[in-house]
Amino acid sequence: MALLGKLGRYTNFGLLIMRIGLGAMLILHGKDKLMGGPDVWTELGHAMGKLHIHFLPAFWGFMCAITETIGGLFCMLGLWFRPVCLLLVINFIVATIFHYTTLSKIGDASHAIELACTFFGLMFLGAGVYSVDKS
Repeated sequence: MALLGKLGRYTNFGLLIMRIGLGAMLILHGKDKLMGGPDVWTELGHAMGKLHIHFLPAFWGFMCAITETIGGLFCMLGLWFRPVCLLLVINFIVATIFHYTTLSKIGDASHAIELACTFFGLMFLGAGVYSVDKS
C-alpha cells in the first residue's frame, strides 16, 4: 500500500516512540520496587532461587529494581542503549522463569516473555538517531 510504504522513512522516529513508551512503563513499574526497600528487594530476589542462586536475595532484588527504573530512563534517553537492553533481557528472562515455574502457566509469564523479546530485538536495532549517544 503506497500510503503505508512511506512510513519506512520514519524508522528512527518509530524507535524513539518505542523507547519513550517502554522506558516510561519500566520507570513506573520499577520505581515502586526501588522505593519498597529491603523487604521488597528480598522478595524480588527470591526469584533467583529458580536459577539455584540462593545467596543475597536483597541484592538481586535491588538489581532488578534498579535495572527496571534506571534502565527505563536510559532507554528513553537512548543512553548506553544496547547494554541496557541486554540487562533488561536478562531481567525479563529471570522473571519469565520465575512466573512460569511458580504458576505453571505460560499466560502468567507472557508479559515477561514479550518484553524479553522486545528488548532482545531492540538490542540489535539500536536506539536510532534521536538518542543521547548519537553525535
